[in-house]
Amino acid sequence: MAAIDAIVTATSRLSLTNLEAWEGKLRAELWKSKQVPSFSVRKFWRRPTRFVSWLDLSHSDGFKREEALRALYEGAPNGFFFSLAVRRLNDWVPQVRAAARDNLPLIAKRSDPEHVVDALWKVLPHCSSWGRMEDADRQVLTDLVCIEGVTFALKSRIVSATAGPTTAIFAQAGRTPALDRWLSEIAKNAIQPSVRAKAYRCQLEGRMVWVAGRKWAWTDLRWCEGRFEPILGVRPLSLTSPFLEVLKMALADRSPIVRRVAGDLLIQQLEIVGTEAVNLAKLLASDDSPSVAERGRFALAQLSARP
Repeated sequence: MAAIDAIVTATSRLSLTNLEAWEGKLRAELWKSKQVPSFSVRKFWRRPTRFVSWLDLSHSDGFKREEALRALYEGAPNGFFFSLAVRRLNDWVPQVRAAARDNLPLIAKRSDPEHVVDALWKVLPHCSSWGRMEDADRQVLTDLVCIEGVTFALKSRIVSATAGPTTAIFAQAGRTPALDRWLSEIAKNAIQPSVRAKAYRCQLEGRMVWVAGRKWAWTDLRWCEGRFEPILGVRPLSLTSPFLEVLKMALADRSPIVRRVAGDLLIQQLEIVGTEAVNLAKLLASDDSPSVAERGRFALAQLSARP
């Protein structure tokens, strides 16, 4: 137990941004621990059976990784080990992925929600590029976000995060309606302007959009040139907000990034805004940000061109 406690303490200090490298080191150490002399004078001696532990999630043997996922029903001791478990959704062995699909939700419900959010924070920005994941595997990530304590912890971290790919995490978490009820709070209180802009856009458009994957598109077949283009997933919001009220709040935001989103939606929805469109367009046109003011002037030109 003392050794396990020491490992948990040590891994709790590790940065999850280097998770792949740490997993490789663990796998190498586990492999070394298996190496014993092929011949021993004392043939009666046998190496004691090792119990399954969280370290086996990084084992080079797929049978061991599957066994660990099916045997470890207690909560994860920290975010590092739960991240290792989540990475098994993209494992190269199908049976290991199946074990992860079956047991990850059970492990998550018995874990500290902050440990689950630690793993989601690492995985969500990159899950669309995991080539081995199937729809059923992605559904498991959605199920993790929907766990009540995890949803609240994830929302709190999205609001309080000062750096990092928070907007991408927010968008991927938006595959599920779990965060819909907090969109207004995120739009008002999130520290990162891009996150507030995303929350306002979702409310104004009435939908959540995220990158579901990428596909190759040829741009010039003669020279074999092309690029990967994003495949977007779209979901209507489970809750709707008054358009004009949300628009006015976005126009009053302290960041020009958010006000530009408000300008775009004002131009798109001039018919819905109605009689207040002129006043809002003038407010945009007088903005200190040139890009925001440009949208206001365009909206005024559109309104003046009407019969």
